[in-house]
Amino acid sequence: LLRKIFTPAGLAPHIKESAAAYSAGTIPPPQPSPGQKLVIFTEHKDTLNYLHDRITTVIGRPEAVVVIHGGVNRRDRLKAQEAFRHDPEVRVLLATDAAGEGINLQRAHLMVNYDLPWNPNRLEQRFGRIHRIGQTEVCHLWNLVADDTREGNVYRTLLDKLETERQALGGQVFDVLGQVQFEGRSLKDLLVKAIRFGERPDIRAHLNTVVGEALDRDRLRGLMHDHALAQDTMDTSRLHEVREEMERAEARRLQPHFIESFFLEAFKNLGGSARQREPRRYQIAHVPAVVRQRAREIGSRDPVHSRYERIVFEKSLVAPHGQPRAAFVCPGHPLLDAVLDLVLERNRTLLRRGAVLVDESDHGVEPHVLLSLEHVIHDARPTRESPGQTLSKQMIYLDFGPDGVRGHVRYAPYLDFRPLAVDEPRPREILSRPECAWIDQDLETKGEAYAAEEVVPQHLSEVREARKTAIDKTEAAVKDRLTKEISYWDHRAEDLKLRERAGHTNARLNSREAAKRADQLQARLSQRLEELHQERRISAGPPELKGGMLVVPKGLLDRIAGLKAPKTSVAVDTQAIAARAREIVMDVERGMGFDPTDREFEKLGYDVESRVPETGRLRFIEVKGRVEGAPTITVTRNEILFSLNKPDDFILAIVEFLEDGGHRVHYLRRPFRREPDFGATGVMYNFADLLGRAGEPS
Repeated sequence: LLRKIFTPAGLAPHIKESAAAYSAGTIPPPQPSPGQKLVIFTEHKDTLNYLHDRITTVIGRPEAVVVIHGGVNRRDRLKAQEAFRHDPEVRVLLATDAAGEGINLQRAHLMVNYDLPWNPNRLEQRFGRIHRIGQTEVCHLWNLVADDTREGNVYRTLLDKLETERQALGGQVFDVLGQVQFEGRSLKDLLVKAIRFGERPDIRAHLNTVVGEALDRDRLRGLMHDHALAQDTMDTSRLHEVREEMERAEARRLQPHFIESFFLEAFKNLGGSARQREPRRYQIAHVPAVVRQRAREIGSRDPVHSRYERIVFEKSLVAPHGQPRAAFVCPGHPLLDAVLDLVLERNRTLLRRGAVLVDESDHGVEPHVLLSLEHVIHDARPTRESPGQTLSKQMIYLDFGPDGVRGHVRYAPYLDFRPLAVDEPRPREILSRPECAWIDQDLETKGEAYAAEEVVPQHLSEVREARKTAIDKTEAAVKDRLTKEISYWDHRAEDLKLRERAGHTNARLNSREAAKRADQLQARLSQRLEELHQERRISAGPPELKGGMLVVPKGLLDRIAGLKAPKTSVAVDTQAIAARAREIVMDVERGMGFDPTDREFEKLGYDVESRVPETGRLRFIEVKGRVEGAPTITVTRNEILFSLNKPDDFILAIVEFLEDGGHRVHYLRRPFRREPDFGATGVMYNFADLLGRAGEPS
């Protein structure tokens, strides 16, 4: 079978797919490919070792086979799992049921059960390692059954019946397979009976009848109904609120564009190289040792490998049909975590030194300061590094002007600005200008005080409310489960004590052992409740300054350079024109039945958020106002990346102010086709070309 799967000769025609195989029926057989991977499950470690020797002999490379069994420690297990998923040299995973639950082996779509478990529920647990949400290939499963044996005949009958009912019930039979009983007995008891008495025709007929009745369609439907989870309900208004929050969160997400551009640039600076093999899919032939070492130092849950066949930053690109499965690099992935930690370590002092940035869209002369502060909320569970575990960490950006704090900006406002060019005034010269006289050392103290009074309470309230609901549910579940177990063992201890007094003994369990188990469970309950009590004790740390930025308007740089301010007849996106354009667009939105809100000053990557009544859907509108005949229009990097995050809901609205005092409104959907280069803070477009692609508001 191995030779046929991994060589161009194709699959052996004499290999029969069992009735439980998902590939039964009209689904085409798997195509041979030298890049395919295979998962083989067995019941016993001795059998696993036997298969390991035989398979490595067939393949010819011991490194092509990895194993997972109960004796493999957690870190080596994770290493084997990740190697199987991402290392192109690893072809086969041999596993006992230590890999049967909770492990994602979706890199493969072929599986063999070398020997079958006597609990049918474990069949689906095993198959669920490759047959998961997001799997793009047809999954194939071979169940090897010993022919002409008593227990083999019973199992074949079970598999045939399972396949029949699977087709009738749309695959849901496996959801309740663990609840199936055979005349009140387990499958194990049925197989033992087959081994003992299976030569008798009446016994064989009875066993077949029992299997058929246990998998009766009406009985399975009843189990599925009982097994269904109860769903919480919410009214329509709450449903719309949840959807709106999800829409905003999706639009603001770092993934994929911000993460992709950061990682590729940072990884290159650390000595790594990612080569694009397919559109936005990259191969890493070598991960620098410094990155792998940092992953070990920060205690990453999963190991970082020395190479990756493919990595991607967008989930939809993980497993395109016919292409190698990729590692999804996102926040929490050990490779990204290690790179981020190294970048912060090497550049943290630069954050404290601050920076001078230029706002190209501001033709005024008044600079402002952005302070970035970090705020952490933790509970009372102690760790090695701190007296509590971190629950939430938030970056706070405060915008300071000559009159003090102008507001709290939530989402990375610096993305719309660029650094000073080489031929522009130096920071010392800019700070010496009278326009910057108000900037002093007290800004740090003022920023921390403002954050503690205005921002921290809101952050703390949000985290506390969310945690309280989760902890309440957990506490109720813990009490219910452990209290039942304690009661059982208390009653069991009393029952055994009475039996012992009557002269009956149990070699496997006595009253003292039963009482000891009850005491252990009671101690476990007390410990778990104390942990939950510590989780409830949520507290906020003080906001800590991380860095600062002086934002210089382009108009001030022009004044320093002795340049005249641009004429108003030229298309300049002044604040007055922008405000008037937003008002016009919001009137248009109201006229179409939508509910718009001005979000320009929150620097979210769009100007107007327009709500679609009674649906929870949102339209995100970036507004550009220009006078008639303007040659160009500038769009920031932040606005472009935002539009790529929400291509179906983002609108570029262009308000063209006419010389006769009127105006025209144009709506442009999917205005940008690709993200700008890493160093670009904005892109200049030809205004006439954009108008040519625009349409009427809709």
